[in-house]
Amino acid sequence: MDLLNTLVDKGLRRELPTREEALAVLATTDDELLDVVAAAGKVRRHWFGRRVKLNYLVNLKSGLCPEDCSYCSQRLGSKADILKYTWLKPDEASKAAAAGLAGGAKRVCLVASGRGPTDRDVDRVSQTIKAIKEQNEGVEVCACLGLLSDGQAERLREAGADAYNHNLNTSEGTYGEITTTHTYADRVDTVRKAHAAGLSACSGLIAGMGESDEDLVDVVYSLRELDPDSVPVNFLIPFEGTPLAKEWNLTPQRCLRILAMVRFVCPDVEVRIAGGREVHLRSLQPLALHLANSIFLGDYLTSEGQAGKADLEMIADAGFEVEGAGEVTLPEHRVAAGGGGCGSHASAGGGCGSHEDAGAGCGAHEDAGAGCGAHEGGGVCGTAAAVPAAGEPRTDLVAVRRRGAGTDLAPNA
Repeated sequence: MDLLNTLVDKGLRRELPTREEALAVLATTDDELLDVVAAAGKVRRHWFGRRVKLNYLVNLKSGLCPEDCSYCSQRLGSKADILKYTWLKPDEASKAAAAGLAGGAKRVCLVASGRGPTDRDVDRVSQTIKAIKEQNEGVEVCACLGLLSDGQAERLREAGADAYNHNLNTSEGTYGEITTTHTYADRVDTVRKAHAAGLSACSGLIAGMGESDEDLVDVVYSLRELDPDSVPVNFLIPFEGTPLAKEWNLTPQRCLRILAMVRFVCPDVEVRIAGGREVHLRSLQPLALHLANSIFLGDYLTSEGQAGKADLEMIADAGFEVEGAGEVTLPEHRVAAGGGGCGSHASAGGGCGSHEDAGAGCGAHEDAGAGCGAHEGGGVCGTAAAVPAAGEPRTDLVAVRRRGAGTDLAPNA
């Protein structure tokens, strides 16, 4: 297919595809899907080899968010039966992080629900960052605390934070349809603040909220212009008790096309499969590793993920390897540029995206993450629960997190 040959050539040169080419990827047929995965896989392997970076989420403060992001189980007015608790103490957060690091994660993502941190909150998170770094040499720490005020990104950097995550989530044109308590411009401003403070900027999207192909392409091109180092791709988990509970719009094939499009537009950036991979990719998760070079290990913010052991087995069985703590994730030219863009600056117009959250106070992305495959009437993992027919909502795969941070139960890592 001429389209795919063109996209591979552009990806190897870090050249921006045209919007028409990006849209054409999303419009490919199921018969063409493996060709799309193979083509995007060439670009992924060129820049990242067969390495998979593992990230681990610690939900520092869960629920009770004043923002009204429609996709989020922690939103204002949410009736989702999630865990609700206030700030974890630094030693509690460090203990939670240790579980993920023991499982092979090299980055810990500290997330808190809310519009944005107060200066006291920044002090609290700074203490947590220091505690984690003192006990785990070489660990990367990314903070995700919502909208930042002037000077807060600098303070987090001084405390030892390596990155800051704040997702754009959807296109500027449709942003007002999913959130009214803050604006798209507010999100862009926070990503820029993080970048200016010397933090590795991380920003991504949520697919499956009823958006069009044009919306998906718009947000990915906007991410590229913002120039973050990593882009998390979340797949909406329609939590009962949220406005988007009935939005089951994704198929495994659709998810793979979206990941391939992101890889072509952002060829040399850390593309992370974030919340929702277990729910929407399901048995095709291994194919997604040919497109993305990063995943979350274990559970998400308010939902359960695939068992950490299963994640590691999947990576090995697919012929990939976990990226070591001493390895540098990004290609040399991006590191040398201080975390430059995801594409060719001269001809491609900037950078691309980020990692894990989708929420305002950051508490709304990985909520999209999902269960191990046999919840809500499905019994224990591995039992022969009835599987809905193709195209039917897989509510059996959505499980609210009841373990790890904020509970007395061991985490999934």
